[in-house]
Order: sequence, then structure tokens, then C-alpha cells
Amino acid sequence: MPVSQPTVQVINHLDHDYLRQALEHDVTTGLTSSPKWLPPKWFYDATGSELFSRITRLPEYYPTRRELAILRTRAADLAAVSGADTLVELGSGTSEKTELLLAALASAGTLRGYTPVDVDAVTLEAAARRVAGRFPGVDVRAVCADFERHLALLPRDGRRMVAFLGGTIGNLEPVARAVFLKELRATLRPGDTFLLGADLVKDVGRLEAAYDDSAGVTAEFNRNVLRVINRELEADFVPEAFEHVALYDERHDWIEMRLRATRAMRVWLGGLGLGVNFAEGEEMRTEISAKFRPEGLREELATAGFRLRRRYTDPAGDFTLVLAEA
Repeated sequence: MPVSQPTVQVINHLDHDYLRQALEHDVTTGLTSSPKWLPPKWFYDATGSELFSRITRLPEYYPTRRELAILRTRAADLAAVSGADTLVELGSGTSEKTELLLAALASAGTLRGYTPVDVDAVTLEAAARRVAGRFPGVDVRAVCADFERHLALLPRDGRRMVAFLGGTIGNLEPVARAVFLKELRATLRPGDTFLLGADLVKDVGRLEAAYDDSAGVTAEFNRNVLRVINRELEADFVPEAFEHVALYDERHDWIEMRLRATRAMRVWLGGLGLGVNFAEGEEMRTEISAKFRPEGLREELATAGFRLRRRYTDPAGDFTLVLAEA
């Protein structure tokens, strides 16, 4: 007898036109700015997602291991303190870490629903089906959406814990981060909680090594944004003509990933009808990854209207999980 597939409801707020227009807007704005930049969300096609999965297993890249260590020891406490019956995960990806939270909520007897939110519809649905298979009877509603733009459209059923893990909050510049936190706070109801994973300030050498591994995987991940643009916007970037750069900016407490042109060149983007010149040695920023101090993180949450309930760190003090409420 064939095994039936778990039932998953998929809500898609991102049609192809939306994604195309967002890509065109971001690339046009970024490549005509001075200095040039590209947003990190366009790293993540199938190749980019696989490369990032490899990054999380590298010896230099500690954040994933540290966050997992906290979740393994504190998930039961998080379930008890939050009293959540529905888990909403922003930027869910493969939902691997989330299964620790779901298992804790299930053990507490409260788990009723799971809402993963991601821009990659294929990865989203596959992860949602895996979770639905492991937790039968749980209402799984996968939402394909951009968490920076569609927070108000997310389902609000149940007593929710909204999780934003992996240190992804650090990819947002301070102004965008403040807007995101305030908009998220506006969607929460009494009893809802917010679980945030954030990387902490530490030795500069360790930070830079985490974003510039000896195997060169992060370099390929960084250059993948150029391959995405080549494919989607009919561009003629030569990815190998750009060097990967990762530097820590102590003034802003963030890592910057950049691509540095190794020679002067002109790139044509046929889908935009746009030509862009690069000077030899010119650098283009592709990502920031902010690192936090506990007191600063508390202040940012308080400014957005959150009250801290719990704060956990791994034994090495590298990473933190904070549980806040509206």
C-alpha cells in the first residue's frame, strides 16, 4: 500500500513577478550606488543553499554549532516559559534546528501548529512535509514570503512563538533592523513570544576566519550571487575575476563580505539594459553580519516594545538566544 504524503498547506505571497521585480530593483540600485553593493538574499538559489549548508559544517564556522548546543539544552525551558502552541519560523530554510523546539513543545503537550516562512518555495515545502511527517496531527502551514515585507500577512492563530534563528538578524543594517523589530512587535498579541538567535562580539580573528574559511567554501558562496545575476538578468559577470573579502568593522561591530574586482572590467546586464564599470581593486559589499553585545541587544528589543524573558548563551559565550515578549 502506498504511503500517503503528510498534508501541508502552502500559502504563497511571492509570485514570479514579485521576485523578478525585487531582484531587478536590488541589482539596479546596488550596482549604480557608490560604493556598489548587493543584498545577501540573492545568494540563495539551490547552489547557494547547498554551499551555505557546507559552510555550517566547517570547523571555522561556529554559529550553527553554538546555537544548536543552546537549543539542545534549553528547548524544554523555552517551551515551558513561552507556553506556545504554535511555532512560526522566519527564514526557516531546512527547519533542522526548529525540530528541537517542535519536539520540546510536543513533549510539553502544547504543540498544535507550525508555520515556516521562507522565500524559497521548494525548500520550504520539502521541509514542511518532513516536519508534518514527524509530527502527525500538527497543523503545518508553510508561507512563502519575504519576512521584511510580509510580516502582517502571517497567520496569527494560537499562542505563537516567533523564531528568528541563525543570527540572520545581523544581516539587517541598524535602521532596517529597528523597522523589522517594530513591525514584528506590532503583529504579536498578548501571550505571544519572540525567540531571537544572535551572534556575539568576540575575537576579531575568529570572526574573520568564520567568514573566510581555509577551504574556500565561503568564497564560492559569495561569488554565487554573481552567478544568480548572470542567469536571471542575462549578465556577463566573470565570477572568477572577483576575490572574496571578509573584514570586521569594529566601529559598527559587523563583518562585511565583499567582492573585489581583480582587473578593470565592464559588465553588461542584458535583462536590465545596464552596463556597469568596475575599476581594478574596486570592492562591492555583498553582506553585513552584525555581532551583538548583550546590553545592546536588550536595548534594541526594548526600543521596539519587547521585554526580555530569558537569555541563554553557549558555554563558550559565542552565541545567544533571547526569548522576549510583547
